[in-house]
Amino acid sequence: MTKVLVIDDEPAIRDLIEMILERENFKVMTAADGKSGLEAFLSFNPDIVILDLMLPDISGLDVCREMTKIRKTPIIILTAKDDIVDKVLGLELGADDYITKPFDGRELIARMKTVLRRLEKSADSSPEIVRHLDLEINLTNKMVFKNGAPVELTLREYQLLELFAKNPQRVFSREELLSRAWGYDFMGDSRAVDITIARLRKKIEDDSASPRHIITVYGFGYRFGGK
Repeated sequence: MTKVLVIDDEPAIRDLIEMILERENFKVMTAADGKSGLEAFLSFNPDIVILDLMLPDISGLDVCREMTKIRKTPIIILTAKDDIVDKVLGLELGADDYITKPFDGRELIARMKTVLRRLEKSADSSPEIVRHLDLEINLTNKMVFKNGAPVELTLREYQLLELFAKNPQRVFSREELLSRAWGYDFMGDSRAVDITIARLRKKIEDDSASPRHIITVYGFGYRFGGK
């Protein structure tokens, strides 16, 4: 269920928006001022924010600025009909759209859905990337970079690295790594894991004797991510 945070100091407006959104099966939290709105933003972790710019304690523009510093969440600002400057400032600060008061509930829903669709499309087109220190692993394109330079890995080396990257700090035994990277039907020696990791370390570590990416956990196995 999509979560919506509504920040507006007018109870009638908050109640109206809450009623409209709940009718469309959104989960709604409301706040009456900037301070409580920012607190709700942190605790509720909304998927989208409806933000009035005229708040009693903190300017809606300042609230918008603080939210965009914390994380990239779509924001639709509410403004008076003639506040062109505030609309422009809000968009420059990171808001995704605006709607003027008084507004039609159908327009609000349509604008929200448009913003959310645009965000989903952007997320779908963005590669999934894991970064650790000087290493970048593009899980979408199956590419690895160290200090920006591409690293050539064998299929097995990449499979091990991808498994580690998707499970940071998890300790894998040699048997788990053997079955996950080589396959459950592979009846090989677990020393194959040690040999492959040794080769992998030579390619991704500055000093394979003192690794920072793939760490040996003595008596257990290996994990991804060091100090």
